[in-house]
Amino acid sequence: MRSSVPSLVLLFLCFAHGTAHPAHLAEKDRCPPQNCPHGPDVQFPFLLEGKGQPGCGYSPDFKLSCDERGHTQLSLPDTPRPLVVTDIDYNNTSIGVRDRDSCIPLLLANLNHSIFFYDNSSLNRDSSGYSYSGYSPPYNYTLFQCPKDGRSDSSMTRLDCVKTSEYDVFAVQSYSYVGDLPLVSCMRNGSIDLLPMMIDSMMDEVRLFWDKKKPDCGRCTNHSKWCRQNESGIFCINPPGGHKGRKKLEIAGGVVGFFLFLVVLSGLGYVINEKRRDKAFQLKIESFLQDYEALKPTRYSYNDIKRITNDFEEKLGQGAYGTVYKGKLSDEIFVAVKMLDNSFGNGEEFINEVSTMGRIHHVNVVRMVGFCADGFRRALVYEFLANESLEKFIFQGEDTLDPFLSWERLHDIALGVAKGIEYLHQGCDHKILHFDIKPHNILLDNNFNPKIADFGLAKLCSKEQSAVSMTAARGTMGYIAPEVFSRNFGSVSSKSDVYSFGMLLLEMVGGRKNVDVNAKNMSQMYFPQWVYNHLNKGEELEIRIQEDGDHNIAKKLAIVGLWCIHWYPADRPPVKAVVQMLEGDECPVMPKNPFVSSSSGDAAIMRGRLWNTDLEVIAE
Repeated sequence: MRSSVPSLVLLFLCFAHGTAHPAHLAEKDRCPPQNCPHGPDVQFPFLLEGKGQPGCGYSPDFKLSCDERGHTQLSLPDTPRPLVVTDIDYNNTSIGVRDRDSCIPLLLANLNHSIFFYDNSSLNRDSSGYSYSGYSPPYNYTLFQCPKDGRSDSSMTRLDCVKTSEYDVFAVQSYSYVGDLPLVSCMRNGSIDLLPMMIDSMMDEVRLFWDKKKPDCGRCTNHSKWCRQNESGIFCINPPGGHKGRKKLEIAGGVVGFFLFLVVLSGLGYVINEKRRDKAFQLKIESFLQDYEALKPTRYSYNDIKRITNDFEEKLGQGAYGTVYKGKLSDEIFVAVKMLDNSFGNGEEFINEVSTMGRIHHVNVVRMVGFCADGFRRALVYEFLANESLEKFIFQGEDTLDPFLSWERLHDIALGVAKGIEYLHQGCDHKILHFDIKPHNILLDNNFNPKIADFGLAKLCSKEQSAVSMTAARGTMGYIAPEVFSRNFGSVSSKSDVYSFGMLLLEMVGGRKNVDVNAKNMSQMYFPQWVYNHLNKGEELEIRIQEDGDHNIAKKLAIVGLWCIHWYPADRPPVKAVVQMLEGDECPVMPKNPFVSSSSGDAAIMRGRLWNTDLEVIAE
């Protein structure tokens, strides 16, 4: 048996080599791909000016060039400046372009003068070709030139690339009723029609297409070949060795030989692997114990996960994206294993959580022990926290305080969560915005120390970045900051986590959800408003008070919570200031009404007095 294995390997290699290298693949390409230093490969039907030979492009319309920075650029008719080419998809006959000044829709107002066009496959049209809904493609916009006076509306998109020192330019969907918009003293300034998507989502970058029949390269690209042209017309050539098109042919031959090789060895391999499996698993556990001390997450296979959870024997809970099971790595170390559903997004949330948790080490943030990415099976392995989530303890009702949670312990939990958020915002190499702070995502260990969990919606950005861009709202209703829904309230930033923390604090104070349609009376339906009204009148919060000092703690937590839930991010304190308020011996200053827009007067003075006198100013 020992001598037969090398023979089988040799047979496999010979077979694979013979099938993967047919003689007819070697062809000389007169027009090999060219590229700029910082651009994609350029080949037929395109021609890179100054690098390709004459005749290598289909027509002058497909001519590209290199700019002074080494980027590939595309010049279109009646367009004031070239566009930077980001990528070219020859199979899909499309080219990605971006504009350095973020003004693509206006630059491409005369796109119909070129051979390129937008993707019209998703346009919502009836049989006559007319779009029957203003809420679906194509999108038509009317432009308005307005005096600079700070006006804004969610239905108006400001075009910063064409603004002047005296005027702003806004794009308004043509179906909109302008009587509902703040367009006083504005002047109509043209239109942009037939856009494939909302204008604000295509200012920086867009994908253009060319006609699949001009040139007709389908018979080449459909067989992973390159398209070329000579005097006789279009013909196909095989890509050189190492290119992805050629690799498909090589892989096909290798797969056949490899399959035969596996059939012969499968019986022998099965017996050997069964004997090694138990030993390998034990070695992996030892390796984990060393990594665990060094706070490094470990990658597990699906079989490892089954062993850790004893075939998913003990279920701890069910979440929106998966099921959590209890597992054991050794007699002393228990873990919680979250098995993610197959429908768990496109993998972005999983990558978010693994990449984020792998760089976090803080006493108030849950520790990720490892993860599993075995085919379509994905799992996250965390330290096991016996007391589960804060949600389990605080929602006992307004008249009942959980026997395990005194007001002092609630204060310590609030301070721990605040310090965890402060670490995420300032203590890592990158700023980490959580976007889902809520009681369910605050776990408690045996000593009721809080740990922030569930980073599936988190976003990484540089510490210097004050605002982040988002294409969709993130988080859980009731805890999402207003600016995440509408930019009219301000930019999305670290203050969005501060808002969620404020809502969490008020639920801890009330022992109830902040919105309760079954409240005893209408005034208590929205708890934060009820709290503000009582404190603003100088009344005590008679909520689950058991000892003399409880009034002060409840009032302190409530006031800090009210500071955090101001509608406008600029009115909220940074998380470092929140930590200092919670650590302070005195009760913080009562904020102005957080549910209305603050003016530049009293509210600004109050914020300046609080942050500049008592606390260090923290830039967002």
